[in-house]
Amino acid sequence: MPQNQLNPTMFGVPDGRGVRRFAAGLAFLSLVALSVTAWIFFDVAREQEIVARIITHLPQSDMAVVEELSGDLQLRSKLSLLLVLNIVGTAIAFALVVRGYVTSEQSLRDAQVLATDIRASLDGGIITTDQEGRMTSLNPRGRELLGLSEDDGEGMTPSQAGSEHALLDAICHEVNQHQTPIRDRDYTILRNGYEHTLRAGCTRLKNQRNEAVGTVIHVRDVTERVLMEQRLRRMERYMGLGSLAAGLQHEIKNPLSALSLHLQLLGEHVSQNSPDVETQELLDVLHTEVTRITHVLDSFRNYASVNELGRSWVDVATLIEKLVRFLHPQVKKQNVIVKVELPPQSLGSIEADSGRLEQVLLNLALNALAAMPDGGTLQFRLSRIQDSLRIDVSDTGNGIPMEIQSQVFDPYFTTRNDGTGMGLALCDKIVRQHAGSIDFRTSPSGTEFSVMLPMEGNG
Repeated sequence: MPQNQLNPTMFGVPDGRGVRRFAAGLAFLSLVALSVTAWIFFDVAREQEIVARIITHLPQSDMAVVEELSGDLQLRSKLSLLLVLNIVGTAIAFALVVRGYVTSEQSLRDAQVLATDIRASLDGGIITTDQEGRMTSLNPRGRELLGLSEDDGEGMTPSQAGSEHALLDAICHEVNQHQTPIRDRDYTILRNGYEHTLRAGCTRLKNQRNEAVGTVIHVRDVTERVLMEQRLRRMERYMGLGSLAAGLQHEIKNPLSALSLHLQLLGEHVSQNSPDVETQELLDVLHTEVTRITHVLDSFRNYASVNELGRSWVDVATLIEKLVRFLHPQVKKQNVIVKVELPPQSLGSIEADSGRLEQVLLNLALNALAAMPDGGTLQFRLSRIQDSLRIDVSDTGNGIPMEIQSQVFDPYFTTRNDGTGMGLALCDKIVRQHAGSIDFRTSPSGTEFSVMLPMEGNG
């Protein structure tokens, strides 16, 4: 079956064979009537010729009977009229049948074309299956989502198109077994090295006689929607965490300052009495831990800060070039190659807080370098998408494991022994303060973070 062609009999739609049979039957009956009329016409004509020959041999006394018989046989003109009327009626009836047939065929073709156009225009995939779960038709979007070519699909099960689509087989079986529709079942697939979230549903497919002939599967790519939902959940968490961070920073800072001061005094007192090595080591440990707690509190303060942004006109391309120069010693030490892709023409400036935006780029770059301890490629890419400026920072590390991907923007979540877990959380907060968004795509061959900043009204 061609890619966009529908099978009308699957949905109980007449395919034109009934109309053709009716037209053929009517034409046959008309021809039979015409043949019978013609046969009668010629038979009467032959009888009239016989009567005419008999008249020439009859006496004058029998002429009255002969004329009466001849009058009874004067049906030729009437039969001629009947024959003409029969021919005209048959022609009209046949023309009407042909016209009706052509009209019904054209209407059927128009309905098929309309249905095909609608299916082809849908943003979601529409797949029909028979009762055994084999696909009977797919619209173009369905083929795209299943990764099938134009010649593949019919006669296959969704899982045969790819094991990642096994969920579609499962929901088809469930619908056929329980006879209830299924909605919004999510599963993930890998396309071009990135994960996409597909949302599928399934209902029973019935014909005009209300007989189940298979199932209809609808599939949508909801990757962007899922990312948006994740952003909303992060914002909800951050609203509570921001208040908590501010409270903790205030409550702990004062006792910690007193502890630090008394620790310093204790160190001075001990040093005057020639302390032993063990005592000095204990004091160093206390000093180190107090310093570490101070750094954590500073992260609390930065995260909970509600200060207004110091906005100014910022050329992001210049920020990236400045950051590359700053990172040069580190990338050289790690044997990392830095690539910068800037548009041939300047994208202009945006109104932003230069210092905080630079902090975002630095945190993303440092995370990328941490993912490539044995070398790799760090890439910065700048582009414009509609009214937004897009900044991509990518690495060629091992990617982010699936089990922690939902936590990377959470405050205090880190997989590094020397990390505070606040880097990406601060990045997300700063970007949101700029009315932008930050997301990432990851695979075993690397990770790419994308920052979108609005350029409306910017030069």
